[in-house]
Amino acid sequence: MSELRVHAGRRYALQFHYTLPDDAWCVELSEAVPASASWAEIPHAETHLPGTALLVAVIPDEDPDLEPTVHIHSHDEHAIPYEIMRWFMEQVADQVERCRIAFEQEEPEAVE
Repeated sequence: MSELRVHAGRRYALQFHYTLPDDAWCVELSEAVPASASWAEIPHAETHLPGTALLVAVIPDEDPDLEPTVHIHSHDEHAIPYEIMRWFMEQVADQVERCRIAFEQEEPEAVE
C-alpha cells in the first residue's frame, strides 16, 4: 500500500510493508518517481510510484519491548520539508499504535 502527497511542487510517497526477517512493519518515505509511460493508456493507473526510500521506520509487532526505529537510507543530502516529515511521523505513530493494540489483543489472559 502506498500514499502520495505533493508539497511545494515535489511528490513524496509513503509505502507500508511487512518484513518477515524483522517481524516488523515498515513505513518508507521517498520522493515519488513517474510511472512508466506505457501506463498512460491504462484507466486509473498511478502516474507516480514510490522511489528509493529516504527514511524507513521499522515497527516491531511481535515483541512490545522492542522500540520502533527510523533508519536514514540516503547517501546524498536530502532536505525533507517539515510538513512531509510530520506526515511521515504521524503515519509511523499510527502504525506503532495499531501494532501495540494488536499485540495487547493477542496476549493470553493471565491464569489466576
